[in-house]
Parts: sequence; C-alpha cells; structure tokens
Amino acid sequence: MFCEQCEQTASGNGCHQWGACGKSPEVNSIQDLLVYCLRSIAPIALKAYELGIPNREIDRFTCEAMFSTMTNVNFSTKRFADSTQQVLQLRKTLKQAVESKSPTPISWPEICNYQPDFEENLSEQGQNFALDLIQKANGNIDIYSLQLTTIYGIKGLASYAFHAYELGQEDEKIYQFIYEALIALDRQDLDLNAWVGLALKVGEMNLRAMELLDAGHTGHYGHPTPTSVPLNHRQGKAILVSGHDIKQLEALLKQTVDTGITVYTHGELLPAHGYPILKQNYPHLFGHFGTAWQNQTKDFAKFPGAIVVTTNCLMPPHETYDQKLFTLGPVGYPGLGYLPSDADGIPDFTPVIQEALELPGFLDDETLREVKTGFAHNAVLSVADHVVEAVKAGKIRHFFLVGGCDGAKPGRSYYTEFVEKVPQDCVVLTLACGKFRFFDKELGEIGNIPRLMDVGQCNDAYSAIQIALGLAKAFDIGVNELPLSMILSWYEQKAVAVLLTLLYLGIQDIRLGPTLPAFISPNVFQLLSDTYHLKAISTPDEDLAACLA
Repeated sequence: MFCEQCEQTASGNGCHQWGACGKSPEVNSIQDLLVYCLRSIAPIALKAYELGIPNREIDRFTCEAMFSTMTNVNFSTKRFADSTQQVLQLRKTLKQAVESKSPTPISWPEICNYQPDFEENLSEQGQNFALDLIQKANGNIDIYSLQLTTIYGIKGLASYAFHAYELGQEDEKIYQFIYEALIALDRQDLDLNAWVGLALKVGEMNLRAMELLDAGHTGHYGHPTPTSVPLNHRQGKAILVSGHDIKQLEALLKQTVDTGITVYTHGELLPAHGYPILKQNYPHLFGHFGTAWQNQTKDFAKFPGAIVVTTNCLMPPHETYDQKLFTLGPVGYPGLGYLPSDADGIPDFTPVIQEALELPGFLDDETLREVKTGFAHNAVLSVADHVVEAVKAGKIRHFFLVGGCDGAKPGRSYYTEFVEKVPQDCVVLTLACGKFRFFDKELGEIGNIPRLMDVGQCNDAYSAIQIALGLAKAFDIGVNELPLSMILSWYEQKAVAVLLTLLYLGIQDIRLGPTLPAFISPNVFQLLSDTYHLKAISTPDEDLAACLA
C-alpha cells in the first residue's frame, strides 16, 4: 500500500505495510479504486450539466463516497466494493442519458470507459492506481505534491458539502468544481502555477461549502450561544453520540424522547450543546463524555450505554465495546452494527435504543463539572465593540486562534503548553478537536470577555473565519493587520481543505503542526512560505515571542 494523506503517516513519510489509522492494505487499495471510478464519472457529469440533465443523485453520491475515503471514516472492504459498483451503475445510466440527448456523438476520455472486474480481486486492481498521479505528473515531484494536495482538499470539501446538503443547503457550482478538479487529475498539460491555482480554488469552493453548512446549522438550530456543558454524568440509561453530524444527533434525540435515556455528546459534537433549539426541545441532551477521537478506545470502554459514530473519526474498535457500537452514513467497520438511512437520510435508531435499555447505564450522579461552548461568530461579533474597546484600552494585547485536529503523537503537547503560556492580557479562540488538549483550563476573563472561547467543531471553521473578518472590519484594518495569530494543528483532509481556504483568503503567518504534511514537497512548502509566510511550529516559547513581537 501507499498512503500519506494524514498527519500520522508512518515515519512522517507514508504508510506502506499497514495504515497508521488502522486500515488494511486491502481497504486502502479499494479506496483508490473507488476514487478512480469517481474520477471516471466526472467528465460525464459535467457534460450532463452542459445539456441540462438532472444528476443530483450523482452529485450527492460523489460527495459521500469521497467522504468515506477520508482517514478514520470507513474500514469496510465490502462497503467500498458496493460503492464502486454503485458509481459504475450511476455512470452507465448518466452516460446513456447524455448520449441520447447530445446532438453529436461523444468521444469519451479513456477513463470514462474503465470497468473493474468484480469477479477478480478488487484490491489487486486498486493497487494499479496507487501511483497513478505520479505517472500523470511525469515524475515531477512538485506537481505530484500539488495533485495530492488537491485531491485531499477535495475530500475535505466533499465532506463539508455532504453535511450541508443533509441540511438542505447545496450549490451546483461546488459539485461542478469537484468534477472539474477530478478531471484535472487526469491532465498532463498543467504546470506548477496552474496546480497552485487549482489548489487555491479548492479553498475558495470550500469556503462556500462551509458557508452553506453554517447556514444549515443556524437555520435549523439557531445561532449558538455561550452555554455551560456538564462534563459529569447523571444516573440512568445512556447513549453516547460521536462525530460531527448534528442532524443525526437531532434524529436520535427525537427518537429517544420519553424513553428515559440520557444522550451525551462525544468528541466534535460538544458544540451541539450551544444550539438553542436543541437545548430547548430535547432536555435529555445532558452533557459531554470523554475528549478527542484518539481517546475513544478508553472513552467508549468506560461508557455504560450504547454508542453511535456519525462521521470521522472512528478508531478500530476494541472487543470490549464493539457490540454496543453503531455506525451510520459514510462510517463503517467490519462487524459493527450499521444503521441504514431512509429516503430522508434518517436511520431507525431502534437497535441503539434497545441496546441502551439493556445496558446498565450510570448507576449514580457525578459531581458537577462544566466547560463552556457556543462562542460562534454571531455571539462573538455581537460584542465586537466591547472587544475593540478592550484592545484600544490596552486590556487585550493579542488574540490566538489555537485549533484544528487532535491526534496521538507526543508532539501535540505543544498546543497545551502554548495555551498555558499565553499571557494574561491575551485571548484564545479555539475550535475542532484540538481544543481537547486544553478545553477545561480555567483561563479567567478580561473584563466580561472570556480568555478561552470555544468557537465550535471543525465544521465551524467558517465561524472562526467570520470572526477574524468581522474584527478586521470593526477595527477598519486588513485581517493580516489584526493582533491575531493562528496556531493550527492538522490530522486529516478537512484540515487540508480549511488550510487551502485560509490561503485563498490571503491569511499570512499561519503556524502549522505538529508536523508538516508528507505530501507537501520541499519546493511547494517553500513557495507557500514565500507567498503566505506559512511556517512550521517550533516551541511554545519561541512562537509566542515571535507572535507578540
């Protein structure tokens, strides 16, 4: 196998024998096969758009299928084989529709006619595409690097688009761009500048996808408000929901009304507690259990109820809890209970509810412990005048956005130490699961402004961007002139898409860690450093001194 799409890739270079995430070489190869087949439908889908042929089913399927190939989402060879068959059937149907409506015969690219042999080993066939892009790059390692950056960014973009369309928010321009980018992967006439431009276009489209997702969340559940969330449990039967999918959390809450079951969030679903409509309508949404995704083997083993994983990141489960663990949507693992969705995209959670009622649940109440979440763009910008006043009065010297993905590498202790050393006259904004390194720290306030504000999950990166842009407007300066430093951690492909969005917006002086992406060549990183002053983290003391200089 060959995979270098995540931060924890083996030796910082690439996984060759087994995925650091836990995926097998067989899963990796069939993922490559699925992505190749998705590339094969792109020219047909674009032609369908040109001819006005509806193909929304394919648009949505493409996003969900790309999402499923992200790190720590799906480990099931059968699910990937089924998806590969489905994309080929969709391709066949759409191809026939396009050819029947086209006024002239169409000469399709060779990739559009690719057909795997399902009677043979799909994994072996998928291995043929592991190095397909390097061949398309004619051995140019820098173009290959940008091809990988583009396709990993597309995976992140597709995941945000998937979440947005679940909430009724779609933009055809996003779908068309995804097809255009997939087609570009098959081209050999693009130079380095063209690939840089395409990668930044991924960032532009990702900004739009995150805007749609934000509209979907706030339109359904209201704007998040600062909310205290219990970290303790209470007596009774329990269900734990992990991942990012707030629509599926709401569906479970609806189906557990009057069952006596308490619902807890895990991982990236902590910010769900800040949405007022969820809190008003579902009082049995009580608190948050555990921390970040890489700790779920410990968290899930301790939880005395049923567990649902709605999106990334899923760790290969332990046998101590796999019988009470369920997945849905793009998430899968061999042997786990899978909850298929109905026509509206909602599963029947009856198996989860039954499992929760059979398990002991919590036998007593735990001492109250709380953290706060809900400092999204509407909440922060509503007091922008107070923030500006505090800065002008010298009460707030600097803002730090410390956020992104968490992971298991020891180097991630940098982010905890960094926040602990932030001076008392500075404010820390945070989002995504990276916050679990320090989310329960008591940093106090500056006036009535908390020194630690949880903006949300990685799906709320748009909110952090809007806060930065809003503050720049309030100060009447450019965003790069703000007393703001971005200290980011990355792990998977959503983070790649968000980074490309920040670069598209021209954000300067981002510090990225804990290590640099293995798929970014030295020349490409130098180009990004020269253009955007993108740099690797060093030590907390050195980086703090540089940011505050």
